Amino acid sequence: MENNSRRDFIKKTLIASTAVGMGGVLSGFTAKSYNRIIGANEKLRISMMGVNSRGGALAQNFAAQPNSEIIHICDVDSRAIDKCKKGISKFQNTAVTGFTDFRKSLESKDVDILVVAAPDHWHAPAAILASSAGKHVYLEKPCGHNPREGELLIAAVNKHKNVIQMGNQRRSWPNVVKGIQEVHSGAIGEVYYARTWYTNNRPSIGVGKKVAVPDWLDFELWQGPAPRREFKDNLIHYNWHWFWHWGTGEALNNGTHMVDLARWGLQVNYPTRVSSNGGRYAYKDDWETPDTQIINIEFGPDKLITWEGRSCNGMKTEGSNVGVMFYGSKGALQIDGGNSYKVFDLKGKLVREEKDKGPIDTASLSSPSQQLDAIHIQNMFSAIKNGTNLNSDILSGHQSTLLVQLGNIALRAGKQLEINPSNGHILNDKKAMKELWSREYAKGWEPKI
Repeated sequence: MENNSRRDFIKKTLIASTAVGMGGVLSGFTAKSYNRIIGANEKLRISMMGVNSRGGALAQNFAAQPNSEIIHICDVDSRAIDKCKKGISKFQNTAVTGFTDFRKSLESKDVDILVVAAPDHWHAPAAILASSAGKHVYLEKPCGHNPREGELLIAAVNKHKNVIQMGNQRRSWPNVVKGIQEVHSGAIGEVYYARTWYTNNRPSIGVGKKVAVPDWLDFELWQGPAPRREFKDNLIHYNWHWFWHWGTGEALNNGTHMVDLARWGLQVNYPTRVSSNGGRYAYKDDWETPDTQIINIEFGPDKLITWEGRSCNGMKTEGSNVGVMFYGSKGALQIDGGNSYKVFDLKGKLVREEKDKGPIDTASLSSPSQQLDAIHIQNMFSAIKNGTNLNSDILSGHQSTLLVQLGNIALRAGKQLEINPSNGHILNDKKAMKELWSREYAKGWEPKI
């Protein structure tokens, strides 16, 4: 009852919009000053799960928001907890409790939001546990390790009526939103094709050796819902992305963002046909997922999305390492990794350009766009307090994640997939649906709604 009363109070509490300029702070004030100014107002209380790299940067962003405070930091790496505490200390004075096991944090009635920035195999299971505990969730992309987990997340929200905001932050960036609106308004005519890409120069991860688990790591809990594997020295903290057992490859690691914009711009939901080609070409090592991949996603007879990923060759496409280009009957519109876009005519002449002067580092693994991402965070807070529509709700997040998941399934199955356009399920391939639509879980860790 006490917890419910507090939640009701939060929903009724309004933070003055003049004090939150696009999710940031006013000139001349520090984040700590702001926290004192609005001290009489109820703040949303945050538990962070997974604070290495991206999670650590997210923690600082949430701590910097004037209407929230971090009270728990959860990580299986004890070093990461201490580092994160120091990182957020410049933004808030509030005492922070550290947990190895985030489930202990979920037991607290004081936690309003769980921020999930753990490895991909943890995303959906953690979000479902948080939903069952009555918490809202900020869920980094991808929303799930496999398509079934996305469906479970939708079921969880329908059951628990909580808020889950997926970390497709560009859905909240003002100029990106404006660019998509131009696509929708016919600025480049009838739009039929969106080409997306991502490039990088990632080094080899080598061949891992079986070694003792470091004393700073709870590897049992790190694996969590995934069936147990032996620890190797080239797995943690980033290279798990390239192992199918825990990660989802570059397609979901970075492709999700631009494919989401492509789907949004084309105004499509589920595809009708998906194919993919690629492999691990650049090095001979333990890396399992493709370092070079093309995914083709068709929506009926008249719309197409493609994604090209080159993890080990950073040659830019259209002048950018990451982006989406929309092609229409009257021209083209490009959105790259920043908060900007360009409009071209049919001959490739630049017609109009919208720029953002803020710095964006698309190569950053942790925090390429902190101030812009704060807008996405504030959108979630407004959804919790005022019922505002989410910019990236879990249904939309699942639909975009599914497109690249289907690309990976097509690659692994070695065939083109026919898709049910009403729900995204694979047609006429029982084996792919059985073996790749979901996954095997460690005993006792199966997600349940």
